[in-house]
Amino acid sequence: MPGKVSPDDLLAHVFERTGTDDETVLQGPANGEDAAAIAPFGGDETLVVSSDPISLAAAGVGSLAVPIACNDVAASGADPRWLTVVIMLPDEETDLEAITGDLDAAARNVGATIVGGHSEYVDQLERPLLSLTAMGTAESFVPTGGAEPGDSVLITKAAGIEGTAILATDFGDALDVDEAVRERAEEFLDEISVVPDARAVREHATAMHDPTEGGVAAGLLEIARASGVQLDVDREAIPIREETARLCEAAGVDPLRIFGSGALLATVPGDAVDDCLAALEAAGLEGSEIGTVGEGDPALVLDGEAITEPIADDLYPLWEGADADD
Repeated sequence: MPGKVSPDDLLAHVFERTGTDDETVLQGPANGEDAAAIAPFGGDETLVVSSDPISLAAAGVGSLAVPIACNDVAASGADPRWLTVVIMLPDEETDLEAITGDLDAAARNVGATIVGGHSEYVDQLERPLLSLTAMGTAESFVPTGGAEPGDSVLITKAAGIEGTAILATDFGDALDVDEAVRERAEEFLDEISVVPDARAVREHATAMHDPTEGGVAAGLLEIARASGVQLDVDREAIPIREETARLCEAAGVDPLRIFGSGALLATVPGDAVDDCLAALEAAGLEGSEIGTVGEGDPALVLDGEAITEPIADDLYPLWEGADADD
């Protein structure tokens, strides 16, 4: 079964197996925390580091990989500055020039520099596999697990932005959706970065998170679990674009449970909501208040239904079906 390793398995086999203890590590591996925070040289700046793979998206993999890696650094309050890139290709016919050209353009777009990496051919692969490590510096690290009762929950842009683009590019030919809708959805790839979103709200945020696999629903649950709180969220308050709704309906998937990069989730004190929404508007970004943080056993309470178990992404069965048909 594809997807993330379960929180229980991470706790049992990963989080306590981190080598030598190091007092410069401010944030190490933990459920819901997608970035590490290190203070290697003292002073006021914190080094934030995050790694992310991308393996299932066939089209525009280089354009997706950079913002996906940088988003976790930005969602931790840092400005992404450096990247390393591992590129694994199924064969020599794979368009390496296109992939590296997209990587270069995407890195320039977020203001980051690719400083190293590795490339090789792996016969067992069916698609290119990229794994990036992003690094940046922050004056104040913002964790996933910082949400506090009384906070409000914000989202930028809309749900399912990345997943909508994937549906259009990887599955569009098989879906009963107008070509014009698919073309607009493909342009969502240009909105995957949440670097400007995070810059707009990080001053006030108690927690920030980049919803990736499992979508906005999984991202909200990860904040709840990491923070030890309940997030009470109104589904109707979560923006869903027309293109997302049309493609998800055609594919039979939930817009809140498909890859969510492009949106930023944040919790902020109630008296900071207006300032954050104003800062987003000034940056040319959409922002919405979608819920509140409360006390109780960690859960996402979505329209009154408490969700506590990890959420699988609705796109995985589509890829499995496509592979079975080949």
